[in-house]
Amino acid sequence: MPNIKLYVDMQRHPEARGQMPALMAELRDIVVQTLGVQKAACQLAAIEVAGLADQPPVNLEMSYLPAPARTRDRMEQVAGLLRDAVRQATGLHSAVRFTALDGGTYLATK
Repeated sequence: MPNIKLYVDMQRHPEARGQMPALMAELRDIVVQTLGVQKAACQLAAIEVAGLADQPPVNLEMSYLPAPARTRDRMEQVAGLLRDAVRQATGLHSAVRFTALDGGTYLATK
């Protein structure tokens, strides 16, 4: 955990497709460094979508398990780092959304 999904409007921005592998690796590195998780705990996916012209062409959604150090301020900092990485890699604006999961009910098997 965390789980990051990048929803990318590649119909309007096909050039972004080639940036996804390197971008996902960079996003994982940011999360590993800032949240203190192992690479093996991260799951990332880029999903091609068809969006509206007035929406951000990239929507990054991250689910994570809460921890004492993961305060709202800290998570806002992480969101900014991820948003900046998306812009630098693709040149596109993104919306970033985080959801904290309930550790008591969350289950994952790999």
